[in-house]
Amino acid sequence: MRADDEQAFREFVTSQMASLRKLAYLTCGDWHAAEDAVANTLVKLYPRWRKLDRPDLYAKTMVYRAAIDERRRPWRRERSAGDALPEVAQSDASNLTAERMRLRSALATVPARQRAAVVLRHYLGLSLEDTAGVLGCTVGTAKSQTSRGLAKLREVLSADGIHLTGETIEEWTNAVA
Repeated sequence: MRADDEQAFREFVTSQMASLRKLAYLTCGDWHAAEDAVANTLVKLYPRWRKLDRPDLYAKTMVYRAAIDERRRPWRRERSAGDALPEVAQSDASNLTAERMRLRSALATVPARQRAAVVLRHYLGLSLEDTAGVLGCTVGTAKSQTSRGLAKLREVLSADGIHLTGETIEEWTNAVA
């Protein structure tokens, strides 16, 4: 790879790393698996770098698929050491931690494809066309997956007494960060 291409790849990774990690985490729900998914994606992306027109969308597609694949691996089905630890609630003056945990718990109940659509649209702010490109589907499918994912989120959160409206979606997605 030429030096200028290598520099462009480094700049891309620097600018997109946080976004890719968040997408992977929100897709699979585990920071370690998310790190693995992003690392595997960047390794595969590097040799293809010069051929890409939209490397940001291509990388998001790869991260989404890698995060889903990480959850499917047989060794992930075993119980982790964290399963044996008790849940300990810590007080938080701003209650932000509780909000984050509630949202992450609610997101975990949403099917993976719908969760990815919601994350891509409302958390990462992608357009419907870009979301469809990342998910590998039509715009109509991306729209319906997003709608169903939001409906499931509303259902789960309303059981906790929280009503997710259009105005609060932005607040909730910012709470995950």
